[in-house]
Amino acid sequence: MISVVILTLNEADNLPRCLASVAWSDDVVVLDSGSTDATVEVAQAHGARVLTRAFDSFAGQRNYAMEQAGFRYPWVLHLDADEVVTPALRDELLAIAGTAASPFPVYRVASKIIFMGRWLKHAGMYPAYQVRFGRSDALRFIDHGHGQREVQPPEQVGTLRNPLEHYNFSKGVNDWFARHLRYAEREARLMLAEREQPLRLVGLFSTDATERRRSLKRLAARLPLRPWLRFFYAGVLRGGFLDGIAGLRYARMLAIYQHFIDLNQLELRAAQGQGASSSSTEENKTT
Repeated sequence: MISVVILTLNEADNLPRCLASVAWSDDVVVLDSGSTDATVEVAQAHGARVLTRAFDSFAGQRNYAMEQAGFRYPWVLHLDADEVVTPALRDELLAIAGTAASPFPVYRVASKIIFMGRWLKHAGMYPAYQVRFGRSDALRFIDHGHGQREVQPPEQVGTLRNPLEHYNFSKGVNDWFARHLRYAEREARLMLAEREQPLRLVGLFSTDATERRRSLKRLAARLPLRPWLRFFYAGVLRGGFLDGIAGLRYARMLAIYQHFIDLNQLELRAAQGQGASSSSTEENKTT
């Protein structure tokens, strides 16, 4: 069998759907960040164990669960409350967990973004992968931007054939924008750090989709007119227009999110410049 971790913060509306999709597991842990709605009560009513920890980062939350939850099983699946495990993905996970010697310690899974009642196959950048499943002794995370990454090198990461369903607009577009306003500063810090690193274009030609996406993101951090480029990439180059009006609207939202990131970069650069100027002034005074 498989243990399951679900991260929550005020997810009373989303949690029942997520819990129903993992009802096949008898070891479900909800790691809550201090919900003020009925999230904890919903989790307990479904038989889940509940842990509470103030949120610092996604990697911090997931690592805390790995170290403190006391899982019953050697394989663990990580979810957010707005995600759903399909029957096909369930069967694939159980098959891996039931294998005596799995070829990989951790696995990445794609996510199907659902917006306006439809799957954004093109504008949603499918398949964009995250490592979410693995052996309890190997599954650990590091912070990266507003999200997290695995600690294993690519050759130690397997790929699941079946995706999650991600209902990340289930609380409405205002909630999506509010979350992404919070994410924008972390993404801005990451982009500034990546601009200081040597640009290696070889990753753009990798056979691995995740490596190509990460390399493209590093290149995009150096380009001008990023909000417009992001809309063009999601809405046109990736075929977002094929998703209909939902795809084009989502592409516009990504462009707005990129604008949030760019504004944060401007503020961070200004703050760095002021800090450097103050240090220079102090040095002049001492000399």
